Amino acid sequence: MLTGFVVLYILISIGIGLYAATRVHNTQDYVVAGRSLPLYVVIATVFATWFGSETVLGIPAAFLEGGLRGIVADPFGSTLCLILVGLFFAARLYRMKLLTIGDYYRARYNRPVELLASLAIVISYLGWVSAQIVALGLVFNILSDHAISMQIGIVMGAGIVLIYTLYGGMFSVAWTDFFQMTIIIVGLIYIVYVVGDLAGGPGRVIEHAAAAGKFEFWPALAAREVLAFIGAAVTIMFGSIPQQDVFQRVMSARTENIAVSGAVLGGGLYFIFAFLPLFLAYAATLIDPDMVAGLLKKDSQLILPTLILDHTPLIAQVLFFGALLSAIMSTASGTLLAPSVTFTENILKGFLKKDLSDRELLLAMRLVVIGFTVSVTAFALNSDSSIYEMVESAYKITLVVAFIPLVAGLYWKHATTQGALAAITLGFCSWIALEILAPEGLWPPQLVGLLMSLTGMIVGSLLPQLGAIRKPA
Repeated sequence: MLTGFVVLYILISIGIGLYAATRVHNTQDYVVAGRSLPLYVVIATVFATWFGSETVLGIPAAFLEGGLRGIVADPFGSTLCLILVGLFFAARLYRMKLLTIGDYYRARYNRPVELLASLAIVISYLGWVSAQIVALGLVFNILSDHAISMQIGIVMGAGIVLIYTLYGGMFSVAWTDFFQMTIIIVGLIYIVYVVGDLAGGPGRVIEHAAAAGKFEFWPALAAREVLAFIGAAVTIMFGSIPQQDVFQRVMSARTENIAVSGAVLGGGLYFIFAFLPLFLAYAATLIDPDMVAGLLKKDSQLILPTLILDHTPLIAQVLFFGALLSAIMSTASGTLLAPSVTFTENILKGFLKKDLSDRELLLAMRLVVIGFTVSVTAFALNSDSSIYEMVESAYKITLVVAFIPLVAGLYWKHATTQGALAAITLGFCSWIALEILAPEGLWPPQLVGLLMSLTGMIVGSLLPQLGAIRKPA
């Protein structure tokens, strides 16, 4: 019966996505939903930016092992990312009427900067989207009582998300996000009520977690711990700001004010609801400590699904797996679309010998969506990283390559193309060198890359021009 409800839910999601696809008539409709979305849909789709597999499966597992200190990247860093986008980036970028975030680098600097930043953005999505596809495979494997293997589940999940993303683009992403966010909120609130009661009440769960030191957030005052903490925090907080999925969800708003408010409110809503799976995971340690202890050694991502299947009634199981699938599918669809349109608009189009018509560009985007789906599915099938690790690592390259040129271009009038190229070169080379030579060293490689990128921007922009032409902000 549970499987039947899940199949029905998937069919409804696909139906909503395909219905929304009827509103797609050009590339602007496909990429930014024709800049037509009302506030409540923008809030929903911004919320869905981060509320994916890592929120329901990855973050709780990391919390049980390291407490709040172990999840500084997400939800703390990811929430601040969305709020910062709303406060400092949404209005300025909205006024530029760009199709992709990659277009900004071309408009502010030049084609080489656009190409390098866009390549970094596209590459960063391999781990991020793969994490969602892996989670779908995990869900199908669990629900079928292992009759569907992880590998087949991954392929099935990728195909389901591809169907409505391929045709409807951002319109399908946004309206399915709204439907799925509703399921997430209703489902998680009910499940917290049921599981909290099984654990002896919310107060007992919270008191027990506090006594176990799970609410300790700040690192010990030692250089290695502080630097690791900062490195983890800035990876998603800053590294995901120059990302196409965040950009297109915010830029799909009907007005500039909606873009700003939607980003801030969506980020705040995400922060609140991201703590509910943490509560559920810790409650599991009180309800079934042997199960939790065993899965912490085997696969901690299975703790919540196992708890729900073994200890809750059918309605709670339906709502949990509905919420879980909602979280995964809403994130996967947006993050599947984002790199595909970036690759088409900012990389592929520049190498074609002829100018594409809008219809040809739209067709090219859809073909690239198919190609990227195949790529991330292959990556997911061959990855042995945890969901949380894949997500946390995804944004290191955009942190060291794309963040500083974006901020400097918007807020520093002296930023030049020469400075942007120096920032990209120094940031990437220092980061990749440390990842190879000293990945576990005192300084996190991505933090060094960020500092070197900043140095490159300042020095490169202030040095006499070496053939580079600065474009005005």
